[in-house]
Amino acid sequence: MVIKPDPNQLGSTHPVRILAYIETKKEEEGKFFFFDIACLGFKKEINLVSLQHQTMLTVSVKWQKKVFESIEIDTSQPPFVFKAQLYDLSGVPPERQKIMVKGGLLKDDADWSTLGLKNGQKLMMMGTADEIVKAPEKGPVFMEDLPEEQQAANLGYSAGLVNLGNTCYMNSTMQCLISVPELKSELSNYQSARTKDVDQTSHMLTVATRELFSELDKSVKAVAPMPFWMVLQKKYPQFAQLHNGNHMQQDAEECWTQMLYTLSQSLKLPSPSEDPDAVKALFGLNLLNRLHCQESSEESSETESVFSLKCHISHEVNHLHEGLKHGLKGELEKTSPSLGRTAVYVKESLIDSLPRYLTVQFVRFFWKRESNQKAKILRKVDYPLELDIYDLCSEDLRKKLEAPRQKLRDIEGQKLGLQASAKSSSKGDDVKMTDAEGSSNQSGESSTGDQQEGASPHMTGIYDLVSVLTHKGRSADSGHYVAWVKQESGKWVQYDDANTSLQRGEDIIKLSGGGDWHMAYIVMYKARLISM
Repeated sequence: MVIKPDPNQLGSTHPVRILAYIETKKEEEGKFFFFDIACLGFKKEINLVSLQHQTMLTVSVKWQKKVFESIEIDTSQPPFVFKAQLYDLSGVPPERQKIMVKGGLLKDDADWSTLGLKNGQKLMMMGTADEIVKAPEKGPVFMEDLPEEQQAANLGYSAGLVNLGNTCYMNSTMQCLISVPELKSELSNYQSARTKDVDQTSHMLTVATRELFSELDKSVKAVAPMPFWMVLQKKYPQFAQLHNGNHMQQDAEECWTQMLYTLSQSLKLPSPSEDPDAVKALFGLNLLNRLHCQESSEESSETESVFSLKCHISHEVNHLHEGLKHGLKGELEKTSPSLGRTAVYVKESLIDSLPRYLTVQFVRFFWKRESNQKAKILRKVDYPLELDIYDLCSEDLRKKLEAPRQKLRDIEGQKLGLQASAKSSSKGDDVKMTDAEGSSNQSGESSTGDQQEGASPHMTGIYDLVSVLTHKGRSADSGHYVAWVKQESGKWVQYDDANTSLQRGEDIIKLSGGGDWHMAYIVMYKARLISM
């Protein structure tokens, strides 16, 4: 601040009063003026730029072990502005700052002119800082930025399979089989070194299956199963048939059956599995066949091992259960020891052992002589989400199922009672019940009730639908196959070769036929187990 007193008048200056006078007059900054200040009685020449600097003080503030140097205080602003500066530096909110000045603590509305602050003065502050929120070490990670294996895990279901030329029968079959976690576990333990008990092509197909399942689990993009397909054709040459230079459409049921047969041969070798024949334990069931000769009183019985049941379709069949009963009855010709010639026998079968996964084929195709091809039965046959096959079992098996089924009824009865209680109590209050509805657990065992430590799971004869393989078209040698698979989350996914899409559960049971839409050809059910 430059002050030039009038030679005719002497006196002292008062910067605050001068500033107030100048601001009132709103004079331009940087120019020189003469003011007649009545209160002082003399004239001064004042540089307004220098006068502005007179309102700024520079101080340092000590807080805990830190010293904040060269903090400017604008004395034309209230102390609260100064405290806001300290908040930015220290993190101590203004309301918790205790700053020692002349006369005590600095108040938010104090008059700077009364505090006697000087340039370079050191102030003391006390107070606790707010917890400083740290910036995240890693920013948000988007799905597309994750490694492909993590993307596949977050997606919740496996990738699709590229159609290599009429290979939808193979793609849909493999999508259904990969949904069986126990099978994937057995394959992951399968050794790449072949043993003498398995032929070369069976070993190669098993290894190719293991690698295909692994690739599907890690990928979010559709997988081209070329290595697997080449080995499948080598093992089963019928799948390599060509027509006009193109691969022919094949029967998905034949592919399904051949795959289970091959894997049953390879995976029955010693492995971590408790069952020496893992595939048979998962998919195999025994039928008790009773044979009666219509031309004599001769009767016999035999046991047969199969990997699936047949649902025969006729004008009398409207439901899967009815078709299964028809499939367990039939006629065959065989040599009669008593008659000494071939005779017709009536065959009636009952289920004598149950698999973890029950496969049912809808017998929709038959040989039509007129067109010399496999024709398709379009009749609608309903199938349930829950299938009970107790009445199709042998007497001995029914006895084994009685106790688990009774326990299952008891548990479901308790849950129903719990639901009823919850509904009555929620009339006035909004009560949310958890696990009030019985549902199949898709991860591991499909079970009901608490799994007790050391308790072994028992069959109940009740199964839950987990996959459907459909066919769209009029002939087995044409058309299109699609897989519909229930995930561990309970959601259904449609696998149309490379394309995948989520589906509603109520739409799955609509694939029952009756037109040219997708209709169930193979269904797979998972056993509902209970601990005893």
